[in-house]
Amino acid sequence: MKSKHYLIAATALVSVIFVAGNLLAQKVLTGAQIDFTENHLYSLSKATHDTLSDIAEPVDITLVYSRSVGQDYPAVRAYAARVRELLRAYESQSGGRVRVREIDPTPFSTAEDEALAAGVTAIDTNGDDPLYFGIIGHNTIDDQRVIPFLAPEREVSLEYDLTRMVARLDDPDPPRVGILTTLPGMSAPGGEGGYTLLQDIARSFEIVPVSEQFQSLPADLDVLLVVHPPPLSSRQEWLIDQFVLRKGRAVFLVDPAAKTAVGQGLFDMSTAEAQSGLGMLGKAWGITLSHDAVADAAGALPVPVDMGDGRVEEQAHPLFIAAPAGDMNQDDLITADLTRAVNFGAPGALIVSDLPNGLTFSPLIETGPSPSYIDADRAVRDLKPSDTLKAYQTQPGPLVLAARLSGPLATAFPAGAPALEEPSDPVMAELARADAANAPPHISTSETDAELVFIADVDFIADDFYIIPGRGIVVADNGALVLNALDALAGGGELSRLRSRAPSLRPMTRIDKMRSEAEAKYFRQQAALEASLSEAQGRLEELQAIGSTDGFFEGDDKADLTDDERTELAQLRERIVSLRGELRTIERDYRHDIDRMEATLKAINIWGGPILIALAGLLVWRRQQARARRES
Repeated sequence: MKSKHYLIAATALVSVIFVAGNLLAQKVLTGAQIDFTENHLYSLSKATHDTLSDIAEPVDITLVYSRSVGQDYPAVRAYAARVRELLRAYESQSGGRVRVREIDPTPFSTAEDEALAAGVTAIDTNGDDPLYFGIIGHNTIDDQRVIPFLAPEREVSLEYDLTRMVARLDDPDPPRVGILTTLPGMSAPGGEGGYTLLQDIARSFEIVPVSEQFQSLPADLDVLLVVHPPPLSSRQEWLIDQFVLRKGRAVFLVDPAAKTAVGQGLFDMSTAEAQSGLGMLGKAWGITLSHDAVADAAGALPVPVDMGDGRVEEQAHPLFIAAPAGDMNQDDLITADLTRAVNFGAPGALIVSDLPNGLTFSPLIETGPSPSYIDADRAVRDLKPSDTLKAYQTQPGPLVLAARLSGPLATAFPAGAPALEEPSDPVMAELARADAANAPPHISTSETDAELVFIADVDFIADDFYIIPGRGIVVADNGALVLNALDALAGGGELSRLRSRAPSLRPMTRIDKMRSEAEAKYFRQQAALEASLSEAQGRLEELQAIGSTDGFFEGDDKADLTDDERTELAQLRERIVSLRGELRTIERDYRHDIDRMEATLKAINIWGGPILIALAGLLVWRRQQARARRES
């Protein structure tokens, strides 16, 4: 074969091998990736892998995205790419059990009809067409779950929302959470109109309200959530005791000074309605709630304080405590992955005494090293920071604000079920007798090891404590703490790790630092300029008033001013011009440094790769030349 023909055949063969290799790689290596990002943004978590591997029936996921409209919004466009990549990872890692498609709901199209019928939100834009950006999920029996709008600011919970959707579609029956509470914000029907936390719980669980006058607990509860309960009868405490012994899963939110439980303008009333506790159950479990509220000067939050003269100032208030995420229990799923503080309002403290054998008490959140107790009756009222500090008496160590209790329990009622206290109403009495007759038999020890979570505050779940009013922006992990506890106790503990995954947006810290330093210098100079201008303007007006004739200032030469006053006036004007020049110089230098940094980054991104390849080629060529010289 001639060399020319050999070259053509070899080229053709290499081309065929290259194309075949690419096709084979696409088939075999679908979903394979190496994630070099710092927070493993493009790697699915273990919880997601476990969920995908356990799917019994196929799940169909539809991404609804208005491409043409989204292109006008860089944040939405970038987030859409992130969602698309994550969904591809779900599809590949599930072995085909998660099937993903994307539709573009252009106006008056069947795709738009499908999106609207499913409940995807149409967001008004500045243009003629709305923006659709949501997800629709279906399973094989036509159950449907929808994320109406994928807001970029909720990226930290994106994987959690998607994995939870897949898990719920695979197992449509969500865990049942019974809620016993006296707070209106936690008892709104369907969660609508209540606290944001209640709405979040309703999205992940089936809520089963428990009446304050309950004579039995609903059947098949997975978790019992007790939030500032009413005074409980012995029979009601026994029912909770038996539920915990059988099911072993409950979350208790109690408070010695619940500000949100006392209505506005009712601070002169008895504060009994602001107090809740653990009663006989706590004594049997070896845990009690302090009678006094807790203050912590080290973690004091700034709150608006009425100064009494019409002024309102923000002051650090020791009764409002921000517990930083880094100081929480890092070994417990409930708190390990929280990334923001949890804000408390006049909480109590959990006190351990005579802990029964076999039980483990694990603090989840504690105060700083030098907290203080404050009288609960005073704390629930509008106590000012100065008054709190006057009553401050430092404790010898941190106090526990939230904790988990694990292990086998013994009943708080060793003598058996208390006698039924029949209501006076004949109909209610008959219902109570029927409930008592159907109650399961009394047991004395745990059928399963208990996992109980206690939080010594109820104010912290109110929206005002962790959500910016009117904007819906979450600034603290108050809600995530409760949701994580419910997830962990309901069997979805691994999912709680996904609530606080890092966002894909990576700040340019060096540029931000340069900007903040330049702005600080800029604003200092601006403040100095404004002060000089104000002073110069005042003095200028004074001098012009002295030198004016018939109310008019006719200029420096004609004004009735002394030589010293004319000199002073000229110097003031020169000073103003000089300061303005300095200000322009600072602003120009500020932009110059940023532009230079951006130009450097662009040069590295554009030319860095080719230069490295050229250097590598040069190095190889040099080594070949050296080898050839040695062989010759």
